[in-house]
Amino acid sequence: MGGLFDRTGPTDFRRTSDGLYNEQTCLHTITPKSDGFVAQADFEEHPVAGHSFPTYTREDVKKHKTLADRVWVTYGGEVFDITDFVELHPGGDRILFAAGGALEPFWALYGVHKSEHVLEILQEYKVGVLDPNDKEEVPDLSDPYSQDPSRHPVLKVNSAKPFNAEPPPEILTERYITPNELFFKRNHLPVPNINPDEYQLTIDGPHGTNQEAPLKLSLNDLKTKFPRHEVIVTLQCAGNRRSEMSAVKPVKGLDWGIAAISNARWAGALLRDVLLDAGYTEDTPKALHVHFEGLDKDLTGTKYGASISFQRAMNKQNEVLLAYEMNGEPIPRDHGFPLRVIVPGVVGARNVKWLGQISVSTEESSSHWQQNDYKGFNPCIDWDTVDFKSSPSIQELPVQSAITEPKAGQTVTPDSDDKVTVKGYAWSGDGREIVRVDVSLDGGKTWNVAELYGEKQKERQSWAWKLWKLEASLPTEDKEVTIICKAVDSSYNVQPDTVAPIWNLRGVLNNAWHRVHVSVHRD
Repeated sequence: MGGLFDRTGPTDFRRTSDGLYNEQTCLHTITPKSDGFVAQADFEEHPVAGHSFPTYTREDVKKHKTLADRVWVTYGGEVFDITDFVELHPGGDRILFAAGGALEPFWALYGVHKSEHVLEILQEYKVGVLDPNDKEEVPDLSDPYSQDPSRHPVLKVNSAKPFNAEPPPEILTERYITPNELFFKRNHLPVPNINPDEYQLTIDGPHGTNQEAPLKLSLNDLKTKFPRHEVIVTLQCAGNRRSEMSAVKPVKGLDWGIAAISNARWAGALLRDVLLDAGYTEDTPKALHVHFEGLDKDLTGTKYGASISFQRAMNKQNEVLLAYEMNGEPIPRDHGFPLRVIVPGVVGARNVKWLGQISVSTEESSSHWQQNDYKGFNPCIDWDTVDFKSSPSIQELPVQSAITEPKAGQTVTPDSDDKVTVKGYAWSGDGREIVRVDVSLDGGKTWNVAELYGEKQKERQSWAWKLWKLEASLPTEDKEVTIICKAVDSSYNVQPDTVAPIWNLRGVLNNAWHRVHVSVHRD
């Protein structure tokens, strides 16, 4: 799969013979060979632009994001026009993710391409330098979001404050484990800045016992007093694929595409072990729900909160985790540093970040996000008739799948056998394994079975997604086709074929067949 600046095709680029702008510009044709590049040069007249590279600001660079405006990027304080390279880039349009911005974050993803010969190629596209006086914007400390962490520029931002974003779908499924910086981000409030040395988790003790006093644990306590447990878990926002519901009828909520879902390797202490240490047992009277309260809060001091059943928390097979690691690193701030609840198989909203307090109750959490959000309703219910008390809060999510490649509106070119490649993901809640993904290349008239990829998981503990791929011949000679996918889980739950019957005013739980309409180009 091509990354940034692969060298697998002939490339034309311009540079001056002395590295500066002058009257003679050298047009190089670079052809890759097994032993390196061969360059042929012929000179052409070029207008004088001075004897040194011009200076640009970051705002100047941001104006060059499209082929029509010329595609500019920055690296190491220099500015490069890579427009001509984009047209020949073997990695497709992925390079455009860096358009108008810095290359550094993208080489963090495609580190193999940050080599000496690639840096030499990049110099051929140099058009200027960044203004050394152009500093990064100073945060407004009066803004409650001013201390939020930086984010990867490839993310599609659905809301800046609070920050909510998803990765491009075609990047999402390049890896079974989603890199931390590409994991979808769902924040309800400003990201708290927590000192790990001062952090303390409070667990209220069981009422009427000699352990009623709260148990307080430092981050080091959680790491040293309890066995470290590791589990791969896919998290999905209840609003994933909401944009398709909006196409049926307007809904309230962020306009998520198909990438509000990601997969990571989490590590920490089992919630069960911590609750046992706090004095709880499976038979603790009136213990029906476990409440989680985050340290993120609004201007009134209201904190994010949610709850799950006590039974789920105490069942060792459910592997509910108080996680302090994500993909082998301390959990990043956007994902809950220093501690996050991970509830495998359950909607992302219950996986509370920046965890500050745990309590046990006879009732669900009274939090707004538990009682008046993240609930599904009949398609005929509107905002004048909705009664949030009439619907249970979302916990386990239904079977889901989506096509990440090709993208809607893309032109696909079949290979010499008239085959095309389709890729995507599939997942189901509550530990149900994905057993099959069906893919149609003709709008649902005929179906193929995709090949599934992913680590082997235990029965009823399939917390992680399956990636899938299909290579198949197009069944028609049509110039336009609709590709469809649908998944089946181990309980033989299947996805509904259309969105309209499952539409709801909050735009949650969309798991209809995913459709992608593409054009077909045959040589």
